Amino acid sequence: MLAILDEVTSIATVLAASGLDAFFTGCLDSATNMSVLPSTVYLVVMGVAGCGKSSLGSALARAEGLALIEGDDHHSPASREKMRQGVALTDADREGWLATLGQLLQAHPQGVVLTCSALKKAYRDRLRAACPGLRFVFLEIDRVSAGQRVAARAGTHFFSTALVDSQFATLESPVGEPGVLRLDATVDLATLQQQASAWIAATEAA
Repeated sequence: MLAILDEVTSIATVLAASGLDAFFTGCLDSATNMSVLPSTVYLVVMGVAGCGKSSLGSALARAEGLALIEGDDHHSPASREKMRQGVALTDADREGWLATLGQLLQAHPQGVVLTCSALKKAYRDRLRAACPGLRFVFLEIDRVSAGQRVAARAGTHFFSTALVDSQFATLESPVGEPGVLRLDATVDLATLQQQASAWIAATEAA
């Protein structure tokens, strides 16, 4: 036993003399005090025209300290003109748009909030493939309220009120898909932002 104690004492003396004792102590302290970093937040605020995607997206980006991508800004000129004339976009029209949005998500390694109608599951899956871990806040709204909101912004937005019905016809609800929060779009903006931020925090802590 005395021989073992002498050996331990000898090793400790060598470490102290070489300064390695401080090195190993520092490593141990770093490992002990290491905190788990939160995962990067990638979020899509989705829903039909008039649900309030832009408003909530902007509020969430500010609250979470994230960049904001306005999906509507990245439609092709041809697609914008079709919507202005009240012509619904096809899957082919949205193909390049979704590809662009996927690239934009990937270009934000610190996380980002994207506003995008994401009406069909195939569109959402396309974005998920580009950005694993992507989450969606679905702003659910009724036809009448959506129509009234779209009509109210007619002078400032290219989207025609004639397309509201086609949006509802195209919509495939994301409820039940992983990483989706459904919110009532008719609730006030401050409450929506708080609800979404609380959900983000809860999922980060899980």
